[in-house]
Amino acid sequence: MIVSGWSDGSPNNRTGAGYGIRMSRRDRDEYFDPEWSSVTIELEGMGETEANVRPSFWHRCTELRKAKIGKWLLERGLAPWPRGKPPRVELVPAGERRFRLRQVRGRVDE
Repeated sequence: MIVSGWSDGSPNNRTGAGYGIRMSRRDRDEYFDPEWSSVTIELEGMGETEANVRPSFWHRCTELRKAKIGKWLLERGLAPWPRGKPPRVELVPAGERRFRLRQVRGRVDE
């Protein structure tokens, strides 16, 4: 699935805090289980991280937030991005509660 970079509006460009990824509600419903409290994300070239699936994920905030995701975006030159032009990345299902995050070409508008 194609997801976009997410920022809380004042991310830390040194630590990666305040960054994450955002997906469509359709993808959330197809690939995520409401029973999950967290998922493991394999970050291409950077190991893995555990991201919490917050209750708001199932309502209005389809983001997975984690500083290590922010560091991954920063190290690839995908963050920070121009206002309204978050990077497009691919989140690939890789097993129960497990995904792989990979870089793709281009950007998406929100």
